[in-house]
Amino acid sequence: MSFDYDLFVIGGGSGGVRAARVAAQAGAKVALAEEDRYGGTCVIRGCVPKKLMVFASEYSGMVGDAQAYGWDIKPGAFDWDAFKGKLHGELDRLEGIYRGILKNNGVESFDSRARLADAHTVELADGTRKTAKHILIATGGWPTVPEFPGSELAITSNEIFNLEKLPETILIVGGGYIASEFAGILNGLGVRTTQFYRGEQILRGFDEEARSVIAEGMREAGVDLRVNINVTAMRQEGGKIRVTDTNGEEHLFDQVMYATGRAPNADNLGLEELGVERGKGGEIVVDQYSQTTVPSVYAVGDVTDRVALTPVAIREGMAFVESVFKGNPTSPDHELIPTAVFTQPELGTVGLSEEDAAKQEAIEVYTASFKPMQQSFAGRAQKVLMKLVVSKASRKVLGCHIVAPGAGEMIQLAGIAVKMGATKEDFDRTVAVHPTMSEELVTLKTPVRST
Repeated sequence: MSFDYDLFVIGGGSGGVRAARVAAQAGAKVALAEEDRYGGTCVIRGCVPKKLMVFASEYSGMVGDAQAYGWDIKPGAFDWDAFKGKLHGELDRLEGIYRGILKNNGVESFDSRARLADAHTVELADGTRKTAKHILIATGGWPTVPEFPGSELAITSNEIFNLEKLPETILIVGGGYIASEFAGILNGLGVRTTQFYRGEQILRGFDEEARSVIAEGMREAGVDLRVNINVTAMRQEGGKIRVTDTNGEEHLFDQVMYATGRAPNADNLGLEELGVERGKGGEIVVDQYSQTTVPSVYAVGDVTDRVALTPVAIREGMAFVESVFKGNPTSPDHELIPTAVFTQPELGTVGLSEEDAAKQEAIEVYTASFKPMQQSFAGRAQKVLMKLVVSKASRKVLGCHIVAPGAGEMIQLAGIAVKMGATKEDFDRTVAVHPTMSEELVTLKTPVRST
């Protein structure tokens, strides 16, 4: 049977575009359909605009720091309109790059929603059908808001970048990395920010000690962070939103943002009719080679709900091409993935938390907590944490956790050592770079506790 294409990709985010490009470079005839903007969650409504907002928000403290260092700098107001214009200009530029990557590599693009008509056929929104030997689904994820009275008044991370003006007050509901990052961002931009989380501590799943340091730092910076609390109802009251919490108290906010979870974007794709298995959370179930229960259909990225990170989606897309188009069966490696959380203070982490490591074997824990020189001199330093979790038996570093300015930059490099299986003694015999925060990672001599 002849097909229109060797590969048809549904979804123009990082994973889908990378798979399309690499497959085309390998000689495959490739097409891709995207119903929204090219670049996906990361470029258009995730990592990139969020990080630019992080940068913008961090300048709020720099004037005071510069004054402490002797600079005659006067504070001013943040101009949301000026920033937003540049932000969306940058997103337009990046989307153009994604479109250019596809065009320059001979990938045919369709600005259209697409769904599966059968195991080898994709149907576009206008009814046009295209056939392909292989179909790759890379449609990502989407923020969800639980249903309760007034829930329709909430915005999500999708809308936060498009606000006409910054609110004076905002409630952010959620305790994960998205909620906690935006609490720091908006607080830094001068918005009076409250964060509600129904659990005991934000950033569930990360190292307990690191979570505590971050929560303390957020409160020091001015975020009204409240735990063991949730929203029961909301209603519009003039230009504000009246929120009722689980304690029966009421609050008024200009905006309420929900960041309580994301769902795989896999509905209405024709999966059920075709027999593609989906999991309890709606994710597309795949094997180690990203193949679904229908042999010609594959899926990568957040829609599979394996590890919802852009670099992971890219790796999965490349492994798919290696397996299907280059005859080299390759399973994406999901072990020891370095991760940054751009809270304020920032977190960088790789490997096991102290709690998870202690469940599997005897460990030693090495930590250093201090105020960094640059900010301490200026009189506004938050606590920094450097932490290594070490196996007693093998002496391997099982986990590295950094809470500090630039933690994301540091963990990328520490992640190489941990991925290679470095031992505590390997860290010890590495000469410190002085004076830096990260030198503490190689000067931790005595464990603070062990199990």
